Amino acid sequence: MASFIFFISLCFTAARAQGLQYQYQVCSRNKFTPNSTFQTHLTTLFSSLSSKASNNVQFFNNTVTGTNPSDTVYGLFMCRGDIPSDLCNNCVGNATQRLSTHPDCSSSIEAVVYYDECIVRYSNLSFFGTADMEVSSGYVLASPINMTNQESFKRLVYVSLNETADEAMSSGSDGKKFATKETDIDIFQKLYCLAQCTPDLSPRDCRSCLNSLINSDLPRCCAGRQGGRVLYPNCVIRFEIYPFYRSLGSAPTPTPPPPKLGENNSSRSRTIILVVVPIVSLAILSAFCYYFLRRRARKRSKHLLKENFGEESSILEGLQFDLSTVKLATNNFSNESEIGKGGFGEVYKGILPDGRHIAVKRLSIGSKQGSVEFKNEILLIAKLQHRNLVAFMGFCLEEQEKILIYEYVPNHSLDYLLFGTEQEKLNWHHRYKIIKGTAAGILYLHDYSRLKIIHRDLKPSNILLDENMNPKISDFGLARIFDVDQNRAETDRIVGTYGYMSPEYAMLGQFSEKSDVFSFGIIVLEIITGKKNAHSYESHRMEEGLMTEVWREWKNERPMGILDQNMKENYSESEVVRCLQIGLLCVQENPNIRPTMGRVVSYLNNHSLELPSPQEPAFFSHGIDKRAMQQGSSSSFSANSSMPFSVNEMSTSNFYPR
Repeated sequence: MASFIFFISLCFTAARAQGLQYQYQVCSRNKFTPNSTFQTHLTTLFSSLSSKASNNVQFFNNTVTGTNPSDTVYGLFMCRGDIPSDLCNNCVGNATQRLSTHPDCSSSIEAVVYYDECIVRYSNLSFFGTADMEVSSGYVLASPINMTNQESFKRLVYVSLNETADEAMSSGSDGKKFATKETDIDIFQKLYCLAQCTPDLSPRDCRSCLNSLINSDLPRCCAGRQGGRVLYPNCVIRFEIYPFYRSLGSAPTPTPPPPKLGENNSSRSRTIILVVVPIVSLAILSAFCYYFLRRRARKRSKHLLKENFGEESSILEGLQFDLSTVKLATNNFSNESEIGKGGFGEVYKGILPDGRHIAVKRLSIGSKQGSVEFKNEILLIAKLQHRNLVAFMGFCLEEQEKILIYEYVPNHSLDYLLFGTEQEKLNWHHRYKIIKGTAAGILYLHDYSRLKIIHRDLKPSNILLDENMNPKISDFGLARIFDVDQNRAETDRIVGTYGYMSPEYAMLGQFSEKSDVFSFGIIVLEIITGKKNAHSYESHRMEEGLMTEVWREWKNERPMGILDQNMKENYSESEVVRCLQIGLLCVQENPNIRPTMGRVVSYLNNHSLELPSPQEPAFFSHGIDKRAMQQGSSSSFSANSSMPFSVNEMSTSNFYPR
């Protein structure tokens, strides 16, 4: 028995010993010149950080000064307060190596990398003692599973994290500005919280930094979830329903009370042994079996992730769902749960055990293109800092199953609300909110995400809405990542959806940010008119399309004539006309004169900005000026001038009940 218990102890000790957990990195798009003085100083900085971490130091900042101020480099590292010195040293060493070798970071003038165990940061500008709360430098990660007792759990997390933040701010004698807290959820579960600031912040700045994370970032990403973390360069918070940090101290072992006089100690001891030992042995055996099965499942899961996603698999583990959970939610993919079908496969609605509604896209077995889009979408979403802009929740990967899972409010895709057979009569307040929110989401993908992402399939069915009509962009299977200085790309495989593709993409295979701008313009016109544009690009149907009608009314100075007749509530005529003009600017034939999404958001948020007059939209029915579309292009792409319009492998999936 003793040897068995010792064996079990070794197993659980090994299970607790974990390696480094890389989370995220943010690297500036501004680059330094290779082999420059700045690069030499950066190498010196990395060396000093690694050296200091090897000397049992958990926080250190340093400046390598140059004769020219532009050559000066500032840097620091901070290890999590519960991390032992050897792991801290290992983390800082890995982080500096990653920053100096990773393609996205190796030439950046500033960067920050997040591990579970440490943060390493450098810049060409001094940032010591100042809290960096730029959205673009932060990272959030939420558990894919919600708690059942939503409201009470949210309150408990809020209170516990604030108490943890207060303790971290006050800073003990070690000056770490680090604290953890353990709170009872009920008699069976506990909540574990952690908060930490870089020690160079003042107590007031530390609390302000943590307060922003707790009250702003955390509710948007992680409210009601079983766990979540928000990481910024100067402060971090995290909560889970399992212990994820190391114990900072051990309570003393209580001294057993002396035996009572006259008591038969020998008999009592024998009884205890006969009753307790079998129970303890059974409990240990059960725990070992559970641990063994979970470990085997995790090992198989990690193997599948590694096989499908390579080195980037480490950032995906928190997004995985069990197949059994998905089957339960969709009634084992029953016909009654099916709500759509596309090139990817079937789409099902479902309800998780905690009551959340989900849309489940199940990849058809043998679909090679679906497999590519499956991987593409997961990796793109996993790297987005602010996933509250998208409806993606997670995925399930088994030997024979590849599944994407989205948040889903029944009857709340934009497509259903605008064009469904029993569509709700959306008032202008909601429509305007959707236009502005969608524009902000696309702008984030183009300019503010670490990755420059072109969606390529923007349409109302891919705009999902929550109960408050906040839009979330979904379906990134056709999306593409652009380099920082890349303006456009070309393909001979045209994919997308009728009615929302820009003419230069449909006819010439050219796509760019302006392709998404065009799609957004069509969506805006559909929101205002309540009419669908999809049929207007089908070459065999020559009747008047939406853009023709809108353009005629605009030229005749009757813009309110195309307003959706279902919208009978109060509306602002100036807002409607401004949005109509923005929509027309976005669908102009020449992509070079369409506004960027940054400009579109400015137009929507600042009504004092004067809008330019739109030029005629792209009408497929009377031909397209290819020279205008190729203006400024250095492409060697050649298209047959008599090439007929054709679109291959169109996406037809919808997220609304039939």
